[in-house]
Amino acid sequence: MTLNKILLSITCLLSTNSTWAQDKVLNIYSARHYPTDEVMYSDFTKATGIKINRVDADDAGILARLKAEGAASPADVILLVDAARLWRAEVDGLFLPIKSAKLEEAIPANLRAKPADNVGTAWFGLSTRARVIVYDKLKFSKTDVDSYEKLADAKFKGRLCIRSGSHPYNLSLFGAMTEHLGPQKTEVWLKALVGNMARNPKGGDTDQIKGVASGECGVAVTNSYYLARLMRSTKAEDRAVVDKVGIVFPNQNNLGTHMNVAGGAVARHAKNTDNAVKFLEYLASPAAQNHFANGNNEWPTAKGVSFDNPALKAMTGGSFKSELLPISAVGMNQIKVQQMLDRVGFK
Repeated sequence: MTLNKILLSITCLLSTNSTWAQDKVLNIYSARHYPTDEVMYSDFTKATGIKINRVDADDAGILARLKAEGAASPADVILLVDAARLWRAEVDGLFLPIKSAKLEEAIPANLRAKPADNVGTAWFGLSTRARVIVYDKLKFSKTDVDSYEKLADAKFKGRLCIRSGSHPYNLSLFGAMTEHLGPQKTEVWLKALVGNMARNPKGGDTDQIKGVASGECGVAVTNSYYLARLMRSTKAEDRAVVDKVGIVFPNQNNLGTHMNVAGGAVARHAKNTDNAVKFLEYLASPAAQNHFANGNNEWPTAKGVSFDNPALKAMTGGSFKSELLPISAVGMNQIKVQQMLDRVGFK
């Protein structure tokens, strides 16, 4: 066979299977900036042969990029770390609803988008984080801070530390409180929080925990996995921080502790849809769910998954009551919350 005939045969082969070059590729836009996740990506590639290309940014940056790229976007999978942003992306039509028996069986209905008739589900929650309260054990007790509402108590005047009110973690918490208390009572509560602040909001959640340990703050609000990192650290300074603070999962007697959701979806204009669905199904598997728990100190969302993370178990004593609000309710309150924050001067 001549060289020309060989080249012609190869060309014909590729033309009959135009997706051949894409069969083993998956493009991910991820807001999960955790080094421990690298293990999941590599394990998925080893198991499937599918190469992962990843773009990292925060939730807002990813959504802005998707809107700017439109149909030309190369993204196949979107991973976000905030419930309200998942809802917003769904409403803005940035996700491709999918049907997956594995995902629907694994992920509880309250931790995924409401399925559209005959279309599929837009996104699935893959892990959760509790929005907890830490306190100075020498100055306060658990009963002082056993609800979010008590953060407004006058005893915490000049004692509260919290990150920016406009951060997604706080916007989701405040959106949930708006749903529970109503806008008027929530605004009064937010104004009281501003009055109780030890300093203007700054830094991340770890900074709030360290502020309590140093005595700058008496109480602070944080996502649970930041504290779990310190609890599992081998550094003496981190262990010293943990020894000085107590932790409370608020509202155990009524509403339950607010849980934020990290989740995934197939991008609206995905070119590798089958690979994208395989990847989301993998993230709901026991192996990946255990990694969320043991690698990044998050709670798995898939039903029946057990894990062995000593920090998470030490925090809760084994179990706790979590809030069960629909994600859509939290999302729809975001604009209202931001307006309240502006009015009360919550920076």
